[in-house]
Amino acid sequence: MSINFSKCHSVLITGASRGLGLQMVKQLIGSPERPKKIIATARDPAAAEDLQALAASNPGVDVVTLDVTSDVSVDDAVQQVESIVGADGLNCLINNAAINISCNLDTVTRDAMMKTYESNTVAPLFVTKAFLPLLRTAAVRGSGMGIHRSAVINVSSLLGSVQLNWGEMASFKSIAYRASKSALNMVTRCLAVDLEDDGILCVALHPGWVRTDMGGTMAPLSVEESISSVLPVISGLTEKNHGGFVDYSGDNVPW
Repeated sequence: MSINFSKCHSVLITGASRGLGLQMVKQLIGSPERPKKIIATARDPAAAEDLQALAASNPGVDVVTLDVTSDVSVDDAVQQVESIVGADGLNCLINNAAINISCNLDTVTRDAMMKTYESNTVAPLFVTKAFLPLLRTAAVRGSGMGIHRSAVINVSSLLGSVQLNWGEMASFKSIAYRASKSALNMVTRCLAVDLEDDGILCVALHPGWVRTDMGGTMAPLSVEESISSVLPVISGLTEKNHGGFVDYSGDNVPW
């Protein structure tokens, strides 16, 4: 499968300073069928040297400050993005920013649960809500469903699957992270129900177990391998995937 964002005027990626988000930016830039505008957000852009270098050497790449847990920061980012995309609106929002506070039943705290839930579940909902006017603007300019029109992609995890948290798959003990991603899946389905009439595609996507700061060194996939599969899947999503939970191969993941 090839990356085809040629019909996607603009894509915004949260948490693009490192890991999967940064790799998305790199591979979109390198694709011959790239989106016209790539908007990469970071909580502290000044510290995101690799991202800044990419933006400086590639036209059509904008770096925007965004702390997804701050309403003020989100509102400021919306204004900046509106000036970038103009009357075309925003075609694709990829809610990628997330945290993982490693904890099992013995070590979990209320604070760990709440911080993880705030970043991984509440933040994607309110970021999406804030960008809805721009997503709706893009949605009125097309038909069908997909990134050619308007889409919200929530980066979830296999660990958020309730059905699969049993047996061997239950060996990964991260109760806060698992719960936050299960809740994100429900947020995704709720958004799909509410935004269907607008023609805005909403999908939860598992990028695989990836060797990142969050995924650890034992993960089987490199960031390059993950994103080289993830981006073609995103570019090929249609109304058949609306409200669904898919992985980096495009296969459905059990809830």
